[in-house]
Amino acid sequence: MKRVALALSLLLAFSAHASAAPRELTTDVCVYAATPSGILAAIAAKQAGRSVVIVEPSRWVGGMLGAGLKPMQDCPNYAATGGMTHELLKSLGQPADGTHLTTAQLSPQQIRDDFLALLEKHDVPVIFEHRISRCDKTDNVLQTAHFDLAPFDALGVPPAEADQRDNLRVTAKMFIDAGYEGDLLAAAGCDYRVGREAAAEFKEEAAGVRPVVQKTPIDPYRIAGDATSGLLPLVEADHGKPIGAADGYTQAYNYRYYTTSDPKHRLPITPPEGYSAADYELVGRYVAYLTKAESDPEKLRKRLIGIWPGWMNSREWNYQRDSLISMAPLGISQQYAAGDYADKTRVWKAHQDYLRGLHQFMQTDERVPQSYRDEVAQLGLDDRYHPETAGWPHQLYIRVARRLQGRYVITAHDVYNQTQVDDPIGLAQYGIDTYPSRRIVVKEGDDVLVANEGNMFVGGNRGPTNVPYPIPYGAITPQEDQCANLLVPVCFSASHLGYASARMEPVFMIAGQSSGIAAAQAIAERRPVQKIDMEKYTAALTAAGQKLRWDPAVDKNGAPGGSEKLDFARLLKECDQDDDSLVCAGEWSVGKPGFDWLFTFIDADNSGQIDEKEYVKFQDYKAKNPKWRDTLRSGN
Repeated sequence: MKRVALALSLLLAFSAHASAAPRELTTDVCVYAATPSGILAAIAAKQAGRSVVIVEPSRWVGGMLGAGLKPMQDCPNYAATGGMTHELLKSLGQPADGTHLTTAQLSPQQIRDDFLALLEKHDVPVIFEHRISRCDKTDNVLQTAHFDLAPFDALGVPPAEADQRDNLRVTAKMFIDAGYEGDLLAAAGCDYRVGREAAAEFKEEAAGVRPVVQKTPIDPYRIAGDATSGLLPLVEADHGKPIGAADGYTQAYNYRYYTTSDPKHRLPITPPEGYSAADYELVGRYVAYLTKAESDPEKLRKRLIGIWPGWMNSREWNYQRDSLISMAPLGISQQYAAGDYADKTRVWKAHQDYLRGLHQFMQTDERVPQSYRDEVAQLGLDDRYHPETAGWPHQLYIRVARRLQGRYVITAHDVYNQTQVDDPIGLAQYGIDTYPSRRIVVKEGDDVLVANEGNMFVGGNRGPTNVPYPIPYGAITPQEDQCANLLVPVCFSASHLGYASARMEPVFMIAGQSSGIAAAQAIAERRPVQKIDMEKYTAALTAAGQKLRWDPAVDKNGAPGGSEKLDFARLLKECDQDDDSLVCAGEWSVGKPGFDWLFTFIDADNSGQIDEKEYVKFQDYKAKNPKWRDTLRSGN
């Protein structure tokens, strides 16, 4: 009841409803999007004594952390975080007292509640259900942002058309675009990037088009063997560009969603309107291939799970990158990235309809083993996490859309700690992590194959050097001649590869707080954001607790409790859910998100369980092989 009352109070107090005349607001700082980054930006500006308002396109707060992603999932080095982020990563979704929850036990609904409580505590108003439409500028200064009233539908999908145009106008001294799409920065006239740069542009070896992976001998044609019949849905022809070439593609999006077989909490997943099994024929042929290739029933079941529901991360489903086909469509993300609102709605809805149709196909097609058809039929969406949208998350996982072309471009060279940054606002650390961009036809001699392209994870979650790197202030600020009073802490300036590492929620949160501090200082100094006193700014960031530098000689990597010994007792504490003093693959997946690939190596006897002897042997192996991650991931 407290949660509902709090949400309603914010909604009723700060939502602008359709009216004959536009609602006019004047504030010091206007933040676009109540993502974790936007929330921290608004609080930081408010703490600096500035009036602030957040305008949020949906009815919810918390962005991806309020939609299924967990705060610590993309934070491999807690010691590299600072400011408000450092505390929130451990506290979001946790009970005020009592037993500390594991990452897998956290609820996105509780995380949303915690963000609402944080906004209420700092008296930050949020105007819901409004999206940016256009901006008024005088020379290079953004004066007023215009917003349309555009409520999301009952299943949490944004609309193609607004209910009312120009329903809200916000005049502000400073603006912060904290959305995942960069819609405000585009409306403000700032240059941006979409897609993949060529390897030559920034001398990034792994940039641009990549070698194909998951090559699979299945027929891609509507009439098997007849190329003139056209390609099946879910696969496309190769555009023919060479490895390393630039193209407009970007990595896959997907939902981070929850399912259950418990009738008390199960919500039905119904087929989409116009469902046709023919649209999933490629899936059927892939299932037939797997069934023939995999004789072990349990291993086959695991491969089928990878198709639908996907890969279980921390009790929520994610994309299974090792599968040719998984729980999200490929080849359409780029249509969303810089598309108009009609494009965005179409792509968002396509992800939802694809999941609904795939669920129907996997429980009805005769090529799927009957035992797995029955298993799929028992699954529905879980009503405990997104009850307001029939179990569907309200936020699609937009891994990358627009990227500002700012004063500094974060590239792979930053990720590899090969650059010198003089204006850090916080630290980042993660591997270069891209999900596949395309599923294409590949011809090798007389053989016709289907393969994915664009999938890579360089360096694992700790990154290729296992050392954090700084995010520069220049990366969150546009060129001064384009906009002098805008900061961009989410769609910041980066290459495709640089963003693939830095695009994590903890980094967005850190950058959000730093952008709020910068906005307040720019107002006080009456200067463009590009010309604030950097010595004073750095001092303000330090006073706010931001971690700006990493000294490997002094700083040590770690997570909360990271000094705890990596022994079998700790593994059981993290993973053993049934108290049998063993860790099965499912428990490992939940307790060690991102390390599914490692389980089979530790499970030396292929029993499907890790015991103490095996885990001790693995720790000995790690101690003797400092580059064990690279060795095991490469398969050598």
